[in-house]
Amino acid sequence: MADIRGFMKYNRKDFNKEPINKRKQHYREFYTYLSDDELKQQGGRCMDCGVPFCQSGCPIGNIIPDWNDLVNKGQWKEAADRLHRTNNFPEFTGRICPAPCETSCVLAINAPAVTIKNIELSIVEKAYQEGWLTPHVPKNRTGKKIAIIGSGPAGLACADQLNQAGHTVTVFEKNEVIGGLLALGIPDFKLEKNVIERRIDRMRKEGVMFQTGVHVGVTKKAKDMVKEFDAVVLSGGAEASRDLDIPGRELEGIYQAMRFLPQQNRRVRELPVEAKNDITAEGKHVIVLGGGDTGSDCVGTANRQGAKSVTQIELLPVPPNERNPDNPWPQWAFILLTSTSQEEGCDRDYSIMTKKFSGEDGKVKKLHAVRLKFGAKDPKTGRAPMEEVPGSEFEVNAELVLLAMGFSGPVKNGMLEELGVELDGRGNVKTDEQKMTSIPGIFAAGDMSMGQSLVVWAINEGRLAAVGVDKYLMGHTMLHACDQQRFV
Repeated sequence: MADIRGFMKYNRKDFNKEPINKRKQHYREFYTYLSDDELKQQGGRCMDCGVPFCQSGCPIGNIIPDWNDLVNKGQWKEAADRLHRTNNFPEFTGRICPAPCETSCVLAINAPAVTIKNIELSIVEKAYQEGWLTPHVPKNRTGKKIAIIGSGPAGLACADQLNQAGHTVTVFEKNEVIGGLLALGIPDFKLEKNVIERRIDRMRKEGVMFQTGVHVGVTKKAKDMVKEFDAVVLSGGAEASRDLDIPGRELEGIYQAMRFLPQQNRRVRELPVEAKNDITAEGKHVIVLGGGDTGSDCVGTANRQGAKSVTQIELLPVPPNERNPDNPWPQWAFILLTSTSQEEGCDRDYSIMTKKFSGEDGKVKKLHAVRLKFGAKDPKTGRAPMEEVPGSEFEVNAELVLLAMGFSGPVKNGMLEELGVELDGRGNVKTDEQKMTSIPGIFAAGDMSMGQSLVVWAINEGRLAAVGVDKYLMGHTMLHACDQQRFV
């Protein structure tokens, strides 16, 4: 620990952001990194706690105090090595992870947390800048062939790990670009796609093979792949979006968020978008149903497209400004947060249930809703009963309604039905401790097996599946969910 009083001497300092009026004019990232000296101070704020709660709060077990200390000492290359031992893609998590590590930071008990996420991103970007992240090609190959179906963060992490173990890995993606929701879901102003392509290029040079335009279960039989490969990993995500079965749902102008967001990703990348299915917020009153990350992404995209107004509606009550007694540190803090997209212009409303839509000439024009009140939480379920507030009915203008209410699990028809893998009680692919499904040799990882979650959880899932596959094929494994040295 280089600076034992750093947390007392230095205040938290985040990346600088481009002014709202400027960043709304483009889809690029809008942060300015701190200088090395400023980052050294931020790393010096780490308390090097006896029990690193930040590390336990991180789904992939990042060894956070170590690389904070190394940055504070100016040992950037060593910090990059330590970072990559637990995280295959810190340039992804450093941009889009909500940083549960920071809400678990000991300093966060009564002061602003260490800027863990910003330090992480700064480390990996310096590693690229300095040329430290050169391809690491395995010296020996096992002769085993593995198919990864789905190129999101779980599939990519699994592929990366298994390739480093010496297996021959092919990743199959139904779309024309690699990355899953990283590429065709998360807006470019949060994650520019050249960041993904940079990592994919490195993985290719290390030996991972990629095939796009292959929709397993539709354009290619899943059972044929099982015969062709020694192991198959299902990592196709949780793409079954929740819907609203209410009057007026059939009106034009009401769409799932994951129809809206990928279209803008395609426009930015100059990929084709079907003209008859083109969705735009330009000049419209936009309603976003859902208060999570996907809803926030819709807000930022709608504002950049030139929406007349943007309103985000949430079924649940407004979160508190500070932790409630039943949500103590170091748990994830369920408090009111404002995303950068919400900063850019958005009316937010809570405790609202949508009752119906109405329109003219087959197009949506109004959203009709009622306000809710919630009772005390049930101590057994943790849920609070809700009821409609009498006389609270209201309507708002709605020319584009985006449904961002989460996902109910993986798509069942096609690949999963063909393979006949067992599902769990929530409709996800059921796996054992090794991430193997009910069919030997077929594994599952990420949202497909655990349900909708964070990118960092998906990376963890991919790493765990890689351990299971390696054990299944070789009888033992040198892989670990956390600890892999990629360069010296």
